[in-house]
Amino acid sequence: MKYRHRIKYFGRSGDLPYPMRAGALDGARARAAAVVEFAVVLPLLLTILFGIIEYGWVFMVRQTLQTAAREGARLAVLQTSAEPYANVSARISQVMGPTGLTGYSVTMTHATSVNPIETVEVSVPYDAVSLMGGFFGTHNYDLAGSCSMRKEGSTGSG
Repeated sequence: MKYRHRIKYFGRSGDLPYPMRAGALDGARARAAAVVEFAVVLPLLLTILFGIIEYGWVFMVRQTLQTAAREGARLAVLQTSAEPYANVSARISQVMGPTGLTGYSVTMTHATSVNPIETVEVSVPYDAVSLMGGFFGTHNYDLAGSCSMRKEGSTGSG
């Protein structure tokens, strides 16, 4: 006899016209168990994946806010014009443009003769940045970047 393995039939003998190996049913059950395990684990894996994507996006936006504040402060300290602050807003818009964010706010603290420091802060609400739309919870805070530089040509004396 060519086949020496055990042969069994489903149910009563004669229900199926062909015999099946004893281990074949175990393989089908193993595949079914794998599908069920995958269905249980998939939501967790997707949550982790989207959490990584969300973190990367927020990190990039945070760096862009910091860069925009630095570029704005760099222009604010220049002595090239009497009113350089119009250029500051334009430069910040230019830096923030690639992110596609429009809901940011700019706060500037101007230099005085007593305190010759220019400070520029660019902030945006976290809810305006989030890709997942609050899936990971609602957040009532702002992401911000801030930079302070000494005004060019100032002596610091009053």
